[in-house]
Amino acid sequence: MASRVVMPKLTDTMEEGVLLAWKKREGDSVEAGEALAEIETDKAIMDLEAFASGILRKILVQDGATVMSGTLIGVIGGADEDITSALTDMITAAPSVAGAKTSAPAAGPVPALPANLQGTRVTASPRAKAFAADLGIDLSTITGTGPGGRIVEDDVTKGKAALKSMPLAGTDQPLSQMRKAIARATTQSKAPVPHFYLTSDIDMEQAERFREKFKQNRTTHPSITDLLIKVAAIALTRHPDINVSFTGQAIRRHARIDIGIAVGIDDGLITPVIRNCGAKSLGDISTESRTLIDRAKEKRLQPQEYTDATFSISNLGMFDVENFIAVLIPPQAASIAVGAIRDVPVVKDGTVKAGRRMKVTLSCDHRALDGVQGANFLKEFKRILEHPSELLQSKEAS
Repeated sequence: MASRVVMPKLTDTMEEGVLLAWKKREGDSVEAGEALAEIETDKAIMDLEAFASGILRKILVQDGATVMSGTLIGVIGGADEDITSALTDMITAAPSVAGAKTSAPAAGPVPALPANLQGTRVTASPRAKAFAADLGIDLSTITGTGPGGRIVEDDVTKGKAALKSMPLAGTDQPLSQMRKAIARATTQSKAPVPHFYLTSDIDMEQAERFREKFKQNRTTHPSITDLLIKVAAIALTRHPDINVSFTGQAIRRHARIDIGIAVGIDDGLITPVIRNCGAKSLGDISTESRTLIDRAKEKRLQPQEYTDATFSISNLGMFDVENFIAVLIPPQAASIAVGAIRDVPVVKDGTVKAGRRMKVTLSCDHRALDGVQGANFLKEFKRILEHPSELLQSKEAS
């Protein structure tokens, strides 16, 4: 029986994907689980795997095309099999799955993309897209010289030269898949979710000394963000009413503490998640976060590695940002934004001394949390950072 290959819907935020390149051609043999194509989702680049064995009988979407999730992009079948019925509907619903697998038909159609509109999309190589984005060049203004009119890097270079001879004007930069996802997620969060914010100024002298001891005694040492993750995990363990989600009909208390780390990349933001932080040591968190952040920057995370955080941390201190607020991304009911560690004058016992301070702002979903709950959590978060030796003494830090 012919197997329909569709653009998967890997996350709730994914509405479309880019087929970067087919790894198989029409007529090639395919084994179940073998990589068929490389696709770009709203958060990552990954392989699209075959759901069944057979021969790739038909390719319906060419390299570089952007198509809706659920769109039929190919058909796998026997060498002499009639695949007419598999080609009848160009769109079929694709379920949300944990990996980049192709899918058999699912019940219920999704809105169809007219076939004649697919041909109007700009087709360009990944390198050409990245180069054009860096230069702020609209790909729709460039004529492609690659196969099938595909825009290649050399076309962008020629387009840049042509722009230099034109009067100065603005250009529209097409939205990347990630930027589209961020626009949808933040709009859906900020508009309906009633946010409130709590800011605290934290003495970081002891925390910095604590990190220096790690630098002296170990080949690797935790970053400030790693320290913040562990401190947040301990504080959430002691204040489980913060590690919750508003479901509409109830407040769900999560059994695990899964903390997301906001990571900025070229075309947007991704939040890799460290699972079960309450049960992990600072060293374990440091090792895992380093690996996840590196893979996030390469767009090689799987959907289960960047979804469903129960709490998140966004640190812009390395960019010399003193203070900011974070937008909540469901299912989180709280998220903390971290600013730079600053040299400031501090009055203590009537004397002005030099101090090291850091501002943090807790964003809260008022449907699930109240000010006192947020304040108590933030007080504990601050207390642990100002007395970091507790990280080595407490049961939660093991």
